[in-house]
Amino acid sequence: MLLGAIADDLTGATDLALTLAREGMRTVQTVGVPPEGFDFTGIDAVVVALKSRTIPAADAVTLSLEALSCLVGAGARQIIFKYCSTFDSTPAGNIGPVTEALVEALGEDLTIVCPAFPTNGRTIYRGHLFVGDQLLSESPMKDHPLTPMTDSSVVRLMQAQTRLAVGLVTRDTVAKGPAAVRDAFARARSDGQAVVVVDAIADDDLRVIGEAAADLKLITGGSGIALGLPENFRRGGLLDHGAGSRRFEAPGGRAVMLAGSCSAATRGQIEAAIAAGTPSFRIDPLAIADGSVSPQEIVDRLVAETDRVPLVYSSAEPDRVRAAQARLGRERAGDVVEHFLADVAVALRDRGFSRFLVAGGETSGAVVGALGVSALLIGPEIDPGVPWTHSLGDERPVALALKSGNFGGVDFFSKAWKVLA
Repeated sequence: MLLGAIADDLTGATDLALTLAREGMRTVQTVGVPPEGFDFTGIDAVVVALKSRTIPAADAVTLSLEALSCLVGAGARQIIFKYCSTFDSTPAGNIGPVTEALVEALGEDLTIVCPAFPTNGRTIYRGHLFVGDQLLSESPMKDHPLTPMTDSSVVRLMQAQTRLAVGLVTRDTVAKGPAAVRDAFARARSDGQAVVVVDAIADDDLRVIGEAAADLKLITGGSGIALGLPENFRRGGLLDHGAGSRRFEAPGGRAVMLAGSCSAATRGQIEAAIAAGTPSFRIDPLAIADGSVSPQEIVDRLVAETDRVPLVYSSAEPDRVRAAQARLGRERAGDVVEHFLADVAVALRDRGFSRFLVAGGETSGAVVGALGVSALLIGPEIDPGVPWTHSLGDERPVALALKSGNFGGVDFFSKAWKVLA
């Protein structure tokens, strides 16, 4: 293995695995830390998907260090810590504490922070993160139910979470090429900075940064930061020029869509699906909590829908989300939905469903965990950052499209099934 990655949620891990596979690395994604004896033969990159984005920082650090130990022990020459391209976090972490722990464990004196993903409209300029044409702090992310982002300065956001000194490498330097970026890294070291935020407004910038970071043991950022890394191994004669991917064959069976994300993108996708005549069933966290709706009731209704792929969703406008959180508490309001949809998924698999489209990182993690999926093969891309995947090593294999809440075009739900066909 050449490259090991630690992702703080499932959909982000899938996004990164897709990027690496597309750039020619034989890539496998695991759900959780690979067990002892996991066979890494013939694999160039392993992406470990954790559910550590919103758990207590100390727990996130422990899980991440466990993943690091496994990956380094399997021979990984470079490590990526992958988080969301909108830097989803709170002032207490978890991006800063995990980065700091990984830096210390690897004995490094410098790492980079670059959540940019220009293909999906996430860019960094003068250290400020943009979502499309909006500053992060003015985007719909300001209303995120778990990690509301009210500051767009990645430097400030990162510095608030770590004891390490944080600096900035601007786009002016990146535009001058890899050598100039390496010189900027050297200056940061001499100034006592152990973390540098790096501007990127286009994929070419990410490839420049990737080449400049060839000698760094640890790189942190969104999936876009991986664009320039495979070529470093290729230049070193460590990576074949062939694509090295396996044929993707989705298992036969019925299909369903499960949406737990409340992001603006997912809400738009749900509205488009309903307008197109998709059979849809909305679930309310308050109804789940008081027992007035059960997974079996929803399953029976979904099984009865045989003409079109049905949709179950809990997604709601920010005001409705806040109302549910006020009644149930922020964490419980999300947990009841995730567990409910996970129970629905398991029951549906038992009724012959084998193709699942899941919207939302936390929801995806709950569904995949409930289904007992331990590893994923990356398949065809639906929209930037979102592929179909196939479970590996399961007696009852399933196809999974695991979508970050913010990703995908408005027609994502209909497009996904066309890609799979």
